[in-house]
Amino acid sequence: MRISTAQFYDASANSYAKNFADMAKTNDQITSGVRIQTPADDPVGAARLLILQQQQALLGQYDANMNTVNNALLQEESVLSTVNEALQRASDLALRAGGAGLTDADRTSISSELKEIEANVFGLLNSRDANGNYMFGGSKTAQPPYVRNADGTYSYHGDQTQLSLQVSDTLNLATNDTGFTVFDQAVNKNRTEAALTAPLPNDNKVQVSQGLMTSTSTYNERFASGQPYSLNFTSSTRFTITDASGNDITAQTATNGVFDANTEGGNVVTLRGVEFRIDLSLKDGEDADAAVAGHQFSLQTRPDSLTASRGAGNPSTAQITGSSISNPTDYHSTFPSGGAVIRFTSATDYALYAQPMSDDSQPVATGSMSGNAFTVAGVTYQVSDAPAAGDEFSVSVDTHQTQNPLQTLAQLRAALDAPIDGETVNIDLRNAVASAVANLASGRERIDITRGSIGARGNSLEIQRQENTSLGVANKTTQNAIGNTDMSQAAITLTLQQAMLEASQMAFARVSQLSLFNKL
Repeated sequence: MRISTAQFYDASANSYAKNFADMAKTNDQITSGVRIQTPADDPVGAARLLILQQQQALLGQYDANMNTVNNALLQEESVLSTVNEALQRASDLALRAGGAGLTDADRTSISSELKEIEANVFGLLNSRDANGNYMFGGSKTAQPPYVRNADGTYSYHGDQTQLSLQVSDTLNLATNDTGFTVFDQAVNKNRTEAALTAPLPNDNKVQVSQGLMTSTSTYNERFASGQPYSLNFTSSTRFTITDASGNDITAQTATNGVFDANTEGGNVVTLRGVEFRIDLSLKDGEDADAAVAGHQFSLQTRPDSLTASRGAGNPSTAQITGSSISNPTDYHSTFPSGGAVIRFTSATDYALYAQPMSDDSQPVATGSMSGNAFTVAGVTYQVSDAPAAGDEFSVSVDTHQTQNPLQTLAQLRAALDAPIDGETVNIDLRNAVASAVANLASGRERIDITRGSIGARGNSLEIQRQENTSLGVANKTTQNAIGNTDMSQAAITLTLQQAMLEASQMAFARVSQLSLFNKL
């Protein structure tokens, strides 16, 4: 095969160019320290580098998320700490307000300070974070979670959604706690009542306080199943208790049916996780045993309270002025646990729906109204005027199982504002103070639980931060091992490539000078 001069020159030039390019590339790898400058340099290594770089970017985003979570938790902890201090101060004032030596003016003064604490706590529960979002509204961050109603009560308008951010491939951490969880789930210690059943009318000689729950588990397991109980006084120092089935359970009380109204702590009846206090109001010289014997009280859980409000767009002026549970069996079996909506389809016909109501909702019950009252799902409602087709009424339910500290403060303040005849603290105020102290303690307990959860999330955050830092270091080390230049190997390669380039130059120069005359 004959090789032309042109072909020889082209082959020599291409070889020279390739050797020069290889040497230049190796020199660039040494100068920059980067071995894989294009995917063609190492396709497998380039693919691995891309995966590692994506992971590094995720670690960077996780670090930013951690900072966001940490700042949110620190701000929430600060707010909850302030709320806890305010509730502690309110508890101190409540204990002071229960003193027998205080006058109406003293109690009014305490009520004034409680009013300021209530306003302060109300503002704290509507706190905003650094981005201007409401902290305790769940996912409803654009509107205040708590609203004060016209009757002085408070309503939670947030939801129960806990927001979170991802801080690793497998871990999400909550950035907030909802007001429903932190405040509205505080256990209501004052969920029982004592009602006089004999003699009637009330002679006010024997008074039994509303019960205070001392053990939630015992109450749920034992008290609720045996109610209503009958507390029967046989003398000024003894009583008996029977359950709903007529069984004598006096022996289940701590004192086995004995009490002493004149001794501190001796007038307390503890029954299945609930404490009741006995007070006697007898005249001097009166036969105590004869005056007290025969008094009977019914002890049971407070019935649900229902509140009805008319829709803003109702065509009529009718309002529901009162509501009461008239048939407990129908109420517990039919009435929606989350509240209801009553919609009138005519001036007399209505339908009851479960909240929240949608276009696809089906009525739970229907009926027709006669007169100015109607009964549905075990609840009787009184109506002020004749309804019209299209009228809607929203019915909310308070089961008294939980109570927001704001509501506790409002109830205590109202009790202190009521004047008391004489200097002796009456049973209503004593009940209000005892209930407030217990429920404020319950509210602080919920806050402490939440603060503990915040601390746990903070610890988890720090652990994950260390893990992410370790992953980042390992990621960078692997990237360097794959993509960076091995200087010793590159130096050897560069030396070899320089020698090859010089050899190709010399060979080309020698061969290019040959001609036919060299053979003659």
